[in-house]
Amino acid sequence: MIADGIGEPGSPTDSARLPSLVALRCFEAAARLENFSRAADALHLTHGAVSRAVRLLEDDLGVALFERRNRRVHLTEAGRTLAHAVREGLTLMRQAAHTLRQQARQPRTPVLSCEPTLLMRWLIPRWPDFQARHPGMDMHLVAGGGPFAFEAGIDLAIRRDDFAWPAGAHADALFAERVGPVCRPDRVASWFGNARQGARLRAAAPRLHTRTRPDAWTAWSAAAGQALPAAREQTFEHFYFSLQAAVAGLGVAVGPWQLVRDDVAAGVLAAPAGFVEDGSRYCLLSPAAPADGSPQRALLDWLRANG
Repeated sequence: MIADGIGEPGSPTDSARLPSLVALRCFEAAARLENFSRAADALHLTHGAVSRAVRLLEDDLGVALFERRNRRVHLTEAGRTLAHAVREGLTLMRQAAHTLRQQARQPRTPVLSCEPTLLMRWLIPRWPDFQARHPGMDMHLVAGGGPFAFEAGIDLAIRRDDFAWPAGAHADALFAERVGPVCRPDRVASWFGNARQGARLRAAAPRLHTRTRPDAWTAWSAAAGQALPAAREQTFEHFYFSLQAAVAGLGVAVGPWQLVRDDVAAGVLAAPAGFVEDGSRYCLLSPAAPADGSPQRALLDWLRANG
């Protein structure tokens, strides 16, 4: 037997035990209709079943809930108190059930996870264009880097292929990672050789590093075929901070093309040595290949067009 509460009869906890929910349901119908037979019809039960349920409830509570006169039943004061409470409780449960059913019928908005700096500096500035091209196609953007799980509520993810992806994930290539040193335009002459010298880094150029991609400079050096001269260095916690430090004139940062392209176009940053592929790429990850005509496919096509 499964009990609603734990404790010996008459103990302090016994008085707070919830009565039988079936009995309460029978009582509510009988109280509302003031007739056991009609309550039985409404609940698809027999008259005897309703009568027994109410009697058990009265025995459990230790009070009379109905006065039985001339084949009719009338609520006692205790019955009116309980009827009001049960009615309110059932109303709250009905409202909650209605809300949950409505939510279940509505399609869930897909969640797109994107590496934070890429989300901030590349995806969000272009997102109004996606919304204009696909009105009514909602998608929830969240910042996230590194490992993730589709089971955790993420439907799609934009990631660089520098870590192990979830087992079975489908990957669609978006664009190759292209990187290059960037700095304030007014520091180019001091920190780089001129164009005829190949715009090579000078030792006077302070190098800005980030803990989230500590090998950025060595990867660029290998891809560009440029040795790194001894120089002052400063490290920041996140890629975004190193790029902002470059904008502020604190030094030269390695800038992925997608993250700095808008600043370069606006003249906020300069890239004297250009950009080279570092061997990595960004992909759109999904549990399965996006189907034609689906929101996932529309997003993939748009991302590739804007990469």
